[in-house]
Amino acid sequence: MQYEIIGGNLPAVLCRLRKGEKIICQGGGMSWMDSTFKMETKTGGIGKMFGRAFTGESLFTNTYTAEAEGEIAFASGFPGQILAIQLHSGKSIIAQKSAFMAMEETVEMTVHFQRKLSGGFFGGEGFIMQKFTGTGMVFLEVDGSVQEYTLAAGQKKILDTGHLVMMEETCSLSIESVKGIKNKLFGGEGFFNTVITGPGKIYVQTMPISKMAEAIGGLIPRSGG
Repeated sequence: MQYEIIGGNLPAVLCRLRKGEKIICQGGGMSWMDSTFKMETKTGGIGKMFGRAFTGESLFTNTYTAEAEGEIAFASGFPGQILAIQLHSGKSIIAQKSAFMAMEETVEMTVHFQRKLSGGFFGGEGFIMQKFTGTGMVFLEVDGSVQEYTLAAGQKKILDTGHLVMMEETCSLSIESVKGIKNKLFGGEGFFNTVITGPGKIYVQTMPISKMAEAIGGLIPRSGG
């Protein structure tokens, strides 16, 4: 498979598949394609279906098979970037829920539960995330722009709620309370931060869609009465 990311801050990924190659997306994820593709909708079983529901994805996935060489496109649903990750055998990545766009059929997506409950209750990234394993390409949707960091063993990065896009499985996520009652009440950063500890790569996003919604909501006049 070959791919190209186009569109600037309103991106789409164009995937060119050879005959017999397959690509998987969530239900409704395809934007446009050549007539050489055959679509098959799958559930993957009750467990996987409800797992996708927990992570904010569609209950079903669509598998597109190229019956001859052709192009299929997946467009972002929010201004931002598309992150293309090449997975290798023996390595896994953990992504925020709703980040998934598409993946090669040689990659498997499963539910990932945070080991510490506090990470889900207070971290904003959620108790339930997405885990990708296998060998092949994964395309993830990023809100705003993306920044990559490589953390050494024991090195920490403190993130405000919702800014984590993806981390390698070798990293760990925990929650840290903001110190000082005045900081909590008047600092504007909330009561908790997300702490990612290395070793491994992490990707963070500049404008989580939840914060964009809050910003837009604050500008909408409220009707009286």
